[in-house]
Amino acid sequence: MSGVLALDPAPGILLALGCALLFGHAAWHKWRALADFGAALAAYRVLQPALARPATVAIPALESLVAAGLLAGRSRPWAAATGAALLLAYAGGIALNLRRGRRDLDCGCAGPASRQPIGAWMVWRNLALALALLALCLPWRGRALATPDALTVGAGLLVAVCLYAAGERLLGSVRPRGLALKGGLN
Repeated sequence: MSGVLALDPAPGILLALGCALLFGHAAWHKWRALADFGAALAAYRVLQPALARPATVAIPALESLVAAGLLAGRSRPWAAATGAALLLAYAGGIALNLRRGRRDLDCGCAGPASRQPIGAWMVWRNLALALALLALCLPWRGRALATPDALTVGAGLLVAVCLYAAGERLLGSVRPRGLALKGGLN
């Protein structure tokens, strides 16, 4: 494979598992509260009302398929490309509404129990995740995995989940509250 960019299987599996967890989690929240997700989606005003209702079911269905597809070698490139397209669409919807000045919209990411207003950081997060997913479309090096690879994947996944959750919490809840307090003191 000289001269061909190829993904090593250990980081490839780590990336695929992490993204599968992300999409599975997102789909699960939407399926649990489909009506609330539909209301959040309609509030974005990026789809015609006639398309919002079918999209309310199609989006979590696609997210579920992406999560499952990332776990299987043959479907991984399709799932990665589809997941990247979804993330780019989400980034576009968020960016459009930020441009409209509609910063109070719920992102619709984590269900009604976790209302989170949209922010520019979400656009950048989704663009970075889309790029990471596209890396899964690269060919993979053909090498056998060893015990250290399993440890790398397991520990890496744990660290990635913790960092992602901390980042979401910090940027989604703590930072906006801090900015609100700072603004309230002036």
